[in-house]
Amino acid sequence: MTFAPDVTLAEAGEFGLIDALVQVFEQGEQVLVGPGDDAAVLRVRTGHVVISTDLLVEGNHFRRDWASAEDVGHRAAAQNISDINAMGGRATSLTIGVAAPADLPAQWLLDFARGFAAEAALVGASVVGGDLTRADEIVIAVTVLGACTEAPILRSGATAGEVVALRGRQGWAAGGLAVLGRGFRSPRALVDAYRRPEPPYDAGPAVAGLATAMIDISDGLLADAGHIAAASGVAIDIDSGAFEIPEPLEAVAAATGAEPLQYVLGGGEDHALLATFPAGAVPDGWLTIGRVLDGSGVTVDGAEYDGPRGWTHF
Repeated sequence: MTFAPDVTLAEAGEFGLIDALVQVFEQGEQVLVGPGDDAAVLRVRTGHVVISTDLLVEGNHFRRDWASAEDVGHRAAAQNISDINAMGGRATSLTIGVAAPADLPAQWLLDFARGFAAEAALVGASVVGGDLTRADEIVIAVTVLGACTEAPILRSGATAGEVVALRGRQGWAAGGLAVLGRGFRSPRALVDAYRRPEPPYDAGPAVAGLATAMIDISDGLLADAGHIAAASGVAIDIDSGAFEIPEPLEAVAAATGAEPLQYVLGGGEDHALLATFPAGAVPDGWLTIGRVLDGSGVTVDGAEYDGPRGWTHF
């Protein structure tokens, strides 16, 4: 189903919109009762249920002139699915709450749903319900449920003597945001990375039982490393020489007068995984970027880092 470009949410109506949205979301075998009742009913076979909730607010987390509705859908799903990935689990089901202006084109919401559904399909997750209401700006609230067949990987398990490792691209979305913020659309690879992150979805469950602590990098590598350090009661030192700076980030840094490493160390929204492992036990595909020490806080090359460390909401 599609809507004509000039049909607004108010004109489509709440229940007409809901009927259209339900058709977008296919239901997996874990869904006993999907959209249409007061609540969804899911089947849980074995292991642990893991749950996370996140918000996207227009003008704060996304701009419609920077990303298509479908892109925003991919981003909204990715940042939530990645939270389950960081626990060593696999997302199974999601709900979406959307508040939006009455004059928003109805097709925008349908395109958003298609992008969201496509991202969820990458891990076999289903959208099982949600809510729709009116607001002065677009606000998207997502809750994701998943399962861990092994014990969930927490932030609090790192110990001194272990190493810190990274899986996934890092700094690309931050470079794309810097480009868009200056009114440009190139390098396209970075802009695309900002619009549609590519979290390493298979990597989280693969290291369940191996990683001692893990987090997805949503706010910034140093900021999120700080969460592991604080939760585990340890210090983390990052080796800046471990990173190979990709050419697009070099180009953006040269054009803006920035240090390319700042995008890697302070950038978020690529949703790479940061984890700690016993020394000598880092799995293939992971890049060792630091070490866990006695103490507290996060340093770079053994010293305090005075560049951007990541995003803070307040």
